[in-house]
Amino acid sequence: MATATFAAGCFWGVEAAFRKIKGVRETAVGYAGGTLDDPTYEAVCMGTTGHAEVVHLEFDPKVVSYEQLLELFFEVHDPTQLNRQGPDIGTQYRSAIYFHDADQETEAREAKARLQASGELPEPVVTEIGAASEFWRAEDYHQRYFEKSPLRRMGWS
Repeated sequence: MATATFAAGCFWGVEAAFRKIKGVRETAVGYAGGTLDDPTYEAVCMGTTGHAEVVHLEFDPKVVSYEQLLELFFEVHDPTQLNRQGPDIGTQYRSAIYFHDADQETEAREAKARLQASGELPEPVVTEIGAASEFWRAEDYHQRYFEKSPLRRMGWS
């Protein structure tokens, strides 16, 4: 098994997208990249802890490659929006890839460069790439939120 950590706005929808991928064995939403130990959702939403909302994955690289996960990451959000995704505004909603080893760092930087060079996006890609820091698991009610939420019955996923 391998680990990957991505920040792409509100973690609920991002987690739901990754859970659909064959080879992703486990997901958890939480916080990374900040300065406060064991942050709460309320603290992160205030924007003062430096954390991003992230999805932390365990995946089987024999079934799904890190490159494939990067492709999905760039598809499920707008990597040209700085510190926001749609109506969610703040540094906690930034676009970021937190790598867990040198190979992931290389693949992340190459994927970002390919996307930027492709000309598919009207603005520059602002996705941060940095070493994975401590992952703080979010409160239980955030885990698999869309699976538990009435929003799923309304077609949101």
